[in-house]
Amino acid sequence: MQLLDANKLGALGVVIRDRTEASLRELSPSAAAVLSMLHFKRGLTTTQLAEIVGVSQPTAVRLIDGLERQALIVRGKPEGRVTPLMLTERGHALVKEMQALRLTALDGLLSALRPDERPRFVSMLDRILAGATTSRAFARTTCRLCEHDLCGAEVCPIGCRAAEIEKQESER
Repeated sequence: MQLLDANKLGALGVVIRDRTEASLRELSPSAAAVLSMLHFKRGLTTTQLAEIVGVSQPTAVRLIDGLERQALIVRGKPEGRVTPLMLTERGHALVKEMQALRLTALDGLLSALRPDERPRFVSMLDRILAGATTSRAFARTTCRLCEHDLCGAEVCPIGCRAAEIEKQESER
């Protein structure tokens, strides 16, 4: 009954989304993703953030304007037609708080597994995530709320698969 399995996976997705959104404090998922990305990659531009977060350019501008009004983001010195963005100390602190809440909430889901079951589940999870990965852009978008310091390029199944795809494309 594969459709039943798919249905259960969808329910898990809803539980994960709900727990994640609860960890974002008063921010929308898009605003939280902007902050999270800038926490790990300072100097991104509005255009880059719009692509990663999956919003239009005007929406990204409004998000960034709102985050700047909240003193979470500052605009850097314009470089030609682009302006790099950076988090304030308050912005970095908020991202750290959100990450801790998110990871605690999601780790709570994993507590349903016995210690001997967890490695097998994680192995299957890695295969599913790698199998879903189609490009570097997909990786950036999918990992927009991830704690990048925990899941570096050498262990992230999404990042590793994106690197494999890039290598295959460069060899063509």
